Amino acid sequence: MDSKLKGQVAVITGGASGLGRASAERFAAEGADLVLADLNERAGEETAAAIAAETGQQVEFFELDVTDEEKTEALMRHAVDAFGRLDVVLAAAGVSSAGYVSGQVTVRIDDPETNYLVNKPPADWRQVIDINLTGVMLTARAAAQAMIGLGSPGSIINIASVAGRVPLAGAAEYSVSKAGVIMLTQVLGRELADHGIRVNAIGPGFIETPMTAGVRQDPEGVEMVMAMTPMQRFGQPSEVASTALFLASNESSYFTGQTLYPNGGINVG
Repeated sequence: MDSKLKGQVAVITGGASGLGRASAERFAAEGADLVLADLNERAGEETAAAIAAETGQQVEFFELDVTDEEKTEALMRHAVDAFGRLDVVLAAAGVSSAGYVSGQVTVRIDDPETNYLVNKPPADWRQVIDINLTGVMLTARAAAQAMIGLGSPGSIINIASVAGRVPLAGAAEYSVSKAGVIMLTQVLGRELADHGIRVNAIGPGFIETPMTAGVRQDPEGVEMVMAMTPMQRFGQPSEVASTALFLASNESSYFTGQTLYPNGGINVG
């Protein structure tokens, strides 16, 4: 059986950890060459080397702040210059809150004194929106420009969240940023269809990644998640990576403007 992405080139932002890394591992296992972009240079280079050694695919690293328009455009040029094509772009870079550090243990999101919007500085809002929404827009925009320039079809995949549909008290900026990603995906799906470029999103629930480390170490946090999740467990990064693979491959050739929700049934009903 042929690999689903054999001969293709994929760019993944936020590729050094979490859902970005899990998807990178899966894409490479399915035959794709990769450019991994991340703000963490050391982790990014280590991840690229590890995936290349494991799969035998070509994997490059590109240091990137997704809020930097020029660098985001340079990322896509780098992929095209290095590999001669661009087939898939996964925008997985994101933060859960202002000042987020991967894997940190944070206060509970439903603590009114620290996390409710009325008690937060607007700078916190701007930082999360800049990374989670504007960063995804810049990534998708640069990807589309490159694909149009090549005259080739492609698949753009944005990481949203179930929080874009289910409001989380104490995470206003996160929820709004992810709701924006869902609508951005719908708009781009319409705008880019004539170019053969499909744009879809993934809205994960609570997944076992560094971003949920704090929640998973807090018994009350785990109780909150289980109360929201009918399947009564955290999801695995591989389950989101499988969704990304479906959207990247020709198996989703009639999908655009859609958001798929691997979230254990949080938004059922």
